[in-house]
This record gives sequence, C-alpha cells and structure tokens, in this order.
Amino acid sequence: MIWARLKSYFEASLAGLTQRTRSDWIFALRTVSAGLIALFAAYALKLDHPQWAMMTVFIVAQPVAGMVLAKGFYRLLGTLVGGVAAVGITSAFGTGPWVLVTVLAVWIGICTFVSSLLRNPEAYGAALAGYSAMIIDLPAFGQPHLVVDLAVARCAEIVLGIVCAGLTSRLILPKLASDAITSRLKRCILDLAAYASGAFSGGDVATLAAQHRKLVADTQTLGEMRAYARLEAPSFAPRAHPVRRTIGQLLSALSAARALHSHAAPKNAALIPVRTELQTLVADMAAKPGALDDTVPWLTRLDAIAAKARQMPDVPPGQGEDRVGTITRLTIAADFAEALQQVLRGLDALRAPVARSSRDRRPPALVVHRDYHGASRNAVRAALATLLVAAFWLTTKWSEATGTVVLVAVVSSLFAARPDPVQVSWGFFKGTLLALPFAFLVGQIALPALPGFGWFMLFVVPILVPTALAMANPRHVGIATAFAINFLAILSPHQAMTYDPGPFLAGSASILVGILLAIGVYMVVLPADPWLAANRIVRAMREDLARLCLHDRVPRRSAFESLAYDRVNQLMPLVQNAGKKGDAVLSGSVAAVTVGLEILRLRGTQQGSAIPSETALSIANFLRGLARELLFRAPGDPQTSTVAVARQYATGIAVRSNTGETLKIAASLRIIAAAMEDFPDFFAKNRG
Repeated sequence: MIWARLKSYFEASLAGLTQRTRSDWIFALRTVSAGLIALFAAYALKLDHPQWAMMTVFIVAQPVAGMVLAKGFYRLLGTLVGGVAAVGITSAFGTGPWVLVTVLAVWIGICTFVSSLLRNPEAYGAALAGYSAMIIDLPAFGQPHLVVDLAVARCAEIVLGIVCAGLTSRLILPKLASDAITSRLKRCILDLAAYASGAFSGGDVATLAAQHRKLVADTQTLGEMRAYARLEAPSFAPRAHPVRRTIGQLLSALSAARALHSHAAPKNAALIPVRTELQTLVADMAAKPGALDDTVPWLTRLDAIAAKARQMPDVPPGQGEDRVGTITRLTIAADFAEALQQVLRGLDALRAPVARSSRDRRPPALVVHRDYHGASRNAVRAALATLLVAAFWLTTKWSEATGTVVLVAVVSSLFAARPDPVQVSWGFFKGTLLALPFAFLVGQIALPALPGFGWFMLFVVPILVPTALAMANPRHVGIATAFAINFLAILSPHQAMTYDPGPFLAGSASILVGILLAIGVYMVVLPADPWLAANRIVRAMREDLARLCLHDRVPRRSAFESLAYDRVNQLMPLVQNAGKKGDAVLSGSVAAVTVGLEILRLRGTQQGSAIPSETALSIANFLRGLARELLFRAPGDPQTSTVAVARQYATGIAVRSNTGETLKIAASLRIIAAAMEDFPDFFAKNRG
C-alpha cells in the first residue's frame, strides 16, 4: 500500500515537473531556498530545534508575498500568545498534572472557538495559540522551570523562519498581492461578462450555475487579497477603498444578471432594445482581447443603456401586470448597467489611485458570517479529545504519547472549521505517511554516513522541490504541505545525525496514531453534519430578511450584500455533493439576496421619498406580512397571502400611478413575489 502511494506520488511529481508554469517553479525554488537559509541560520545560532525554522518556511509558504506576510504575522502572533499562555498556565497550575492538562484542554477549546469564528490567516493564528501552549508545556512536564526557555526558543525559531520566508517572497522575483488584485479583478469582470452574456441570451442552466458559484468564490477571495496587499505595502492603502467598494458593485451586478436570467423578458418593444444592447455589450467584453485596457468605451455604452432603461416604457397605465413586468425587468437591467459601470471605475481607480474625497471616507461595510453554534461544537470536541488523550498519557506514563497528545490537539483544532474535517485530516495523514520512508532514508541512512550541510542539501532538495511544486497546485496543496512539514518534523535535522531507528519509529508511530485518533474524534465526538450547518445558514438568511423588513435602522446595501454572498459562499462546500436538493438550496440562497435588495429598495422609498401615504401604508403592511411568512411558515404548509398581496399591490400601484418612483416600488414587489414563488421551501421556516 505504501509503495503504491509512493509510486503515485512520484508519478504526480514527475508529471508536475513538465506541466508547471514559470511562477510555480519560482515559488518552489524560492520556498526551498528560504527553508535552507532558515535552517543554516538556526544551526549558526545553535537553536535547540532548528527544524522548526525550516518547517515554518513551508508552513507559511504562499505564491503571493502578501499572503506569506499575513500568515507569518498571525503565526508569530499565535505563537507569542500560546507561549505566554503556556508560561501562565504552568505558573498557576504546574504542580498538579491533572489540573494542568485540564486547563490546557480548556485553553485549546477556547482558541478553537475563536478560530472557528475567524477566517484565514486570522483563524490559523487563533488555532496556533491553542496548541502552541500544549507543544511548549508537554516537553517541560515536571520541569516547570524550563517553560520560559522553551517558549523563547520556539518563538525565536519561528521568527527566524518567518523572516526568511518573508524576505525571500518579497525580494526574489516577488508575486505581489497588489498586482494580483488587479489581474484577479480583471478576470472577475470578464467572468461576469461571460456569465451575463449567457444569462441574457438564455444559456445553459448548469453552465451558468457553475459560473455563478465561481464568481461568488472569486469575489470573496478578492476581498481577502485586499488585506494581504495592505500588509505587503502601506502605499496600497489609498487603493484599498476602491477595491472594497468595487467588490460590493461586483456582487450587485451579479445579483442583477442572475435576476434577469431567472425571469426572462417578455416580447415587448420597451424591453427588447435594452436587453439586446446589454447582451451585445457583455458578449463583446468577454470575447475581445485586451477588452479592459481602456474602459472608456464600455462606460459610455453602459451610461447610454442605463439611461434608456430608466425611462418609463410606453405601456398604457391600465395594463397593470404587463406594465409592472416590463418596469421590473428594466429596473434590473439599469441596476446591472450602473453596477458594471462602478466596477469598471473601480478597476481604473485601482490602476491609477487618486486621493479620496472627504465625503467618501467611510468605507462600505464588508461583513462575514459567524456560526457560533458550529464554533461551540468545535471547541467542545477539541477540548474533550485533547483531555481524553492526555488522560491516557498520564495514566499509562508512555513517554512517546506526548507526540500523540500534541497531534490530537493540532488536528482537532486546526481543521475543525473545515466543511469536511475528516477528509482534510485524512489528507494530512496521507501526506505524513508518505513522508516517513523519505525521512527514514535521509535521516537514518544517508546523513549519518555523509554528515554536513552540503550533503543535507544534496539529499533533501530533490525531495522538497517537487513537493513545493505540488504545493503550488490547489489540488495537491494539502497533502504536499503535510508531506513537507512532517518530513522535516520526523527527520529533525541536526548538525550531528546518528543512526537510531528506535526513537525514530516510536516518534513516527505516535504522530500517525495522533492523526488517526483526531480523525476518529471528528467521526465520533459531536460529528459535523453538513446539512445542519447549511440549515443554520439558511435560517440566518431568512432571519436577516425579516430583520430588514422590521428593524428601524436600515443597513447599508454593501453590508447586507457582502454578508449574504458570504453565506452563499459558505453554503457551497456544504451542499455541493447533495444533487438537486443542494442545487435548490444554493439557488434559493441567491434568490434571497435579490429579495433582500428589493426590501432595501422598499425601505428606502419609505424613509426618503415623497410617495403617497396610501402607498407607504401598503408597503409597511406588506413588509410586516413578509416578516411573518419568513419567520413562522414551515415547509409544506400552505403559503400565506404574502405573494398574492405583493402582486395585488404591484398591479394596483401600476394602474393608479405613472411616476417613476412608484413604478419602481411595484417592480420591487413583483421581484419579491417571483423569488418566493420560485423557491417556496427556502423561504419557509425549518421544522425543529
């Protein structure tokens, strides 16, 4: 079995050597070079565990310089917090071994809870703060006077690795996040144009759904890269604001394009020209090479389309349903054109930043979803697993079990917030298992016979370069990173390597057992149910819509939209393998974004527009009824009159009024009614 895995690994590595890009090779060679520099410096400084310096380089290695700095910063911060916690816990509870491990387990649970609420790299730093205390305290068990020295040494080794990784990523053929943001934004715009082209021309539903998912995920990644770029270069700060605003406009354009696709246009003279011009524009943008080198022609065309869409169609007021349907689709088309305009202007601002005006200093809010229930479960599971394995260690007094305790703490905390922690942990196990024969051959056979740093380089470079190339591939990054880290951890390179297979095999066994125990913990102790997590997100989205209907304070559009799309992004890995049921949940969640935006539009007309009192009262009554529908109707129950009322109000407004503002109100009501008819179960309260 092991040899089959080794053969597969070598085949993948050899294939990778011939298929990798120039940037992949730069990343691999830069990472291996930084690791060797860190190890050499650790030797020169006579650090106790020099492998930690080299391991840190591979742990924080990322293709983009800003990502390396961000992960390195939070690794250092997490290690410092964990070191301080280790010293404090040992000082207060070091005399009682059972009390000590119990407090350490509680600390790991607290850090896992915080980590589950955050996102990378902040989440990584929080998890690291938990298990770093365990890594520092267990080797000093029974010798509390060594804790401070161990904490300082570990921090020094990690700082050395972070400095080497950060400097090489920034100075040696760097790939900068600030440049990557511009290219990624251009890619997102072109993908949006391709999606909109298909949506406006009645493209394949499955293809459009896949494009939509990719756009949501890429937009979220764009927001993360903004933070990396600010760490990478303070001069990027003036451009951070346009990026943040542009993300919101990207999401708005995506919502509008999806709404136009869901409700195809009727054949009428008012709508066909606008839709045709939009379809032609996005098709040209998606197909033209270098389309975004100059945005002026696109901005001019979009401005003309938006102005045409905002004009009232020539439909007699008596034709209520037809008139409202036309107004609805024209409003969405105008929203799309104006949002795409703002996205293009954001791209221009990113390429040529200008000083922000004083009235534009408040950045748009970008909010993320927090699953407190899931975080609590992860915390209890990590604390309980760590405590049980530590209790086994204290009871049996098996010295090698310390490695098992540490690995259980690491794996049960580090991967807790992943959608499928068992699969991720299993990949970590496979990477570790693959590393064992390489570490044995190099550490127990080659280096004892041929000692010295030169021979070390000769033996490990042919192993680590293909590994780093695999780390540059998103498909293999998990196993490859586990291989690199555990190869160095098990190898434990020192200046004087000796043949001593007993401790090597015992230590390796404790690591593998620890990972397997952690996998068992994920499967047995409070196992994660993707559908429960998905239902919590869906419930939160419905409650958000009800809150939009009833709350006195109306949130900013960007705050609602970013949170809603973040939840859509969180739903994707939870339901992606659930077939039609999962597709219905994802489609309903996207429809919920559209409903929320229309509720915000209605609330805006309530607060700031001079509309007839009768219309304002109708809106208020409808929103209260909608909130009741969202909060109390269960799946399978008959729908209340909310949808019928929305259509009735919309038709009545269209018949009575001919002003643009009131016709937009009617359009919003129709959009909400259509979305709720399309996905009735999504907008119903879960049973239990």
